[in-house]
Amino acid sequence: MKRIAFAALSLTLVSGCAGLGDSGPASVTAKLEPLAGSKVSGSVTFAQAGKDIVRVSGEVRGHTPGPKGFHIHEKGDCSDPKGMSAGGHFNPGGHKHGGPYEPERHAGDLGNINFNKEGVATFNFVVGGISVSSSKKDGIIGRSVIVHAAEDDLETDPTGNSGGRVSCGIIR
Repeated sequence: MKRIAFAALSLTLVSGCAGLGDSGPASVTAKLEPLAGSKVSGSVTFAQAGKDIVRVSGEVRGHTPGPKGFHIHEKGDCSDPKGMSAGGHFNPGGHKHGGPYEPERHAGDLGNINFNKEGVATFNFVVGGISVSSSKKDGIIGRSVIVHAAEDDLETDPTGNSGGRVSCGIIR
């Protein structure tokens, strides 16, 4: 009898947890490829870390030292040599540009990643306003990640004055 009760409780818990969120994957990756004239490449992983939090981690190589704009863009298309096919910053809420922890910002505003003197940026941070989903309004699956040529000033709308696009990857 105890086994039957335990099995019923286990099935109830598993069934209940299955309905808690999007049935999408717990994490997705974007392989960043250089755009015209660039050597910037790398990999970014997005992992759902809580109901409203996503962990963003990765390594990008081949850029000049210093902070560079890092954003999720609205379209999962890196076919244009200058990355313009990726569209603008992912902005389902229709907000102005801002820093990644500002209450008013594009969902895709991830701020800057900092490249060291060897041209490598290694990062691991959490952000809200996005989800590892393809069906939710704030879902990032099927969109793109762009690394920019310059630092994002975290203010100038709509781009953060972060310059051209040097690397692009589709979030899958």
